[in-house]
Amino acid sequence: MAGILDSLRRLLGRRKPEEGAIENALERFRWPEADTLQLIRGLVALLRPRNRRDTNSGERYARMLNFLDADPELRAAFRRHVLHFLASRRLVTFFTDSGILPGTGFFSEWWRIIGNHLLPEAPDERRLKDCLHVIFDRADDWRWLEAASAEQGRRLWTIIAPAAEEHGIDWRVIQEQMLDAVLLLAHRVSGLGVEGELMRASPNFDDDTPRFIALSAEALEFATSLRRALDDPERPADDGNQLLVIADQCRETLQRIRRRALTVGTSLHLSYILTRSEQSLARLHELVSILAGSREPAVSQEAIANWTAFAHETFLAENRRNSLGFYMTQLSRLLAVRVTENAARSGEHYICVTPSDYSRMWRSAAGAGALIGIMALLKIFAGDLHAPLFVEAFLFSMIYGLGFVAIFLLGMTVASKQPAMTAQTLASLLGDLKPTRSADLERLVDVTAAVSRSQLAAIAGNVMVALPVAIGVGILLSWLHGTPIIDAEKGGHLIADLDPLSWAIPHAAIAGFYLFLSGLISGYFDNRAAYAEIGRRIGRLSWLQSLAGNSRAERIGSYIENRLGGIMGNFLFGCMLGSTGVIGTILGLPLDIRHIAFASANLGYSLIGFQFALPWQAVLWAALGVAAIGLTNLTVSFALAMRTAMGARRINFEHWGPVLRAIGRRLRQQPRSFLLPPRAAPAAGEGAS
Repeated sequence: MAGILDSLRRLLGRRKPEEGAIENALERFRWPEADTLQLIRGLVALLRPRNRRDTNSGERYARMLNFLDADPELRAAFRRHVLHFLASRRLVTFFTDSGILPGTGFFSEWWRIIGNHLLPEAPDERRLKDCLHVIFDRADDWRWLEAASAEQGRRLWTIIAPAAEEHGIDWRVIQEQMLDAVLLLAHRVSGLGVEGELMRASPNFDDDTPRFIALSAEALEFATSLRRALDDPERPADDGNQLLVIADQCRETLQRIRRRALTVGTSLHLSYILTRSEQSLARLHELVSILAGSREPAVSQEAIANWTAFAHETFLAENRRNSLGFYMTQLSRLLAVRVTENAARSGEHYICVTPSDYSRMWRSAAGAGALIGIMALLKIFAGDLHAPLFVEAFLFSMIYGLGFVAIFLLGMTVASKQPAMTAQTLASLLGDLKPTRSADLERLVDVTAAVSRSQLAAIAGNVMVALPVAIGVGILLSWLHGTPIIDAEKGGHLIADLDPLSWAIPHAAIAGFYLFLSGLISGYFDNRAAYAEIGRRIGRLSWLQSLAGNSRAERIGSYIENRLGGIMGNFLFGCMLGSTGVIGTILGLPLDIRHIAFASANLGYSLIGFQFALPWQAVLWAALGVAAIGLTNLTVSFALAMRTAMGARRINFEHWGPVLRAIGRRLRQQPRSFLLPPRAAPAAGEGAS
């Protein structure tokens, strides 16, 4: 029977792994002349999961460690192989670059990754960085490496770390290269003392320049002292504490600049410099801690723990070095916090806390609904021109874009734009939430209830006004024109577009994505306006000063700077809405958009087209389609905005249970708070801001 099973495994390509394969691979380390790179590569291949369902890699890892612990001679041979392998490779770039943003910049690294996907790099096996790509030669090796136990990692490096009698030539070579890396990292950060971007971002940066200069000098003193101590073990060595103090001072300066950038704006280049420099300082701290701990007769457990954490992170980073998705995620965080902070501040204005806020929301949403009713008719007229596709896309984009800009500048509210903004506010609260504190939970529930009633008020204001405005305008223009302005055929198309079983829901999801994107665009341009001092620069335009005078030119510049994000976000949102259908036609794909406010206006115009002769069942079905479109718009934009905001803040929230229970309790006790504002003003500290 066993023979039959083995034959079946061979036929199916799932041969059972050879018993003792890991032990056999370890036994090869006894051969001094064996190629260490191939030995390690073969061992990793046995430890690696065979497929996604294989969860036994941790057991295989433990079996390997147990086998080494049980055989002192094999353990010594394994250690000699690994130490000699490390000492015979170029390690400096591994220490200074692995897991740190490259100095080439964002776009150069982006093109390098794309180029490597088209034509893979040829590894240089003299460098440890390249050897890691030979050993971990699968793009998803980081997954099982990330899941590896930290305790197992410490056991492995305790085996490899040299014992008291083995502080030999190999270990000295490794330490020398580590010291070179410390010097290079210190010089890299010291160069920031003359970085123009930092001087621009921090007016007082000149006062902190001596810190960066001192870092390089102190690193040289530390390296010189440690090298002398390596030559003469009896000689005391610098413990690196002073170097780490200066490094911490440099980090404080960078963090202060980053905090200021949240107020005055940032750029991709500035964010890149700050992140790379903070990563370099963190790496400097790691290397100094490892070197200081390795000065003891036997490498200290603290040094081993530091090395284990360092090796784990750098091995993961090297394996993901050519991952475009990981790189884009990493880089998107550079600006995401600033962009989402702008959106969060905008989101606070969309939240109704007091009865006056609630009334203002109704009025602003009603005004937007009236304008949207007119914009929907203009789009219908533009579509009836049957213009060339490019002209049609341009007309649609201008109707949407300029209309939304007018709504924004008039202080009106489009309901579907709220979730992308308010999600940022909720995410910031989740980041600070401590579930054990009832006050934090109550504050979050207060804001959730305020968001709910704000959203419902905006939706009702948009829909309940856009629909009657569309009907009223349609009746008025039909009376003035003498015939219905919408014919029955066009009315049939309009009501068919609202069928919830057609493409209406996917098209509403596309609009929801655009709503989310417009929130990020608004945040980006708000950031850009602050960072580039757009207001002051506009106020200095000579022709504007000649026309309006100096003081009025400054006020115009300030007005544009304060509203640039909203203007660009709304205009580009309109352009996306207006061009999607035309792009779908060009590509032959079923692409289009559905927006709740426009859908309600189109329902009104379809009634005009049929001269109110539609069966009530058809009207009810179309109304259900409008509701489904609105729900999809809001859900998609809110989910994407919440995910982005939490990712930008690196929030991994795992306490949804207490939050949902607190919201459920409020729903049972005060359901009115999710629909209407409190009758009295809330106590101090409540609300969104």
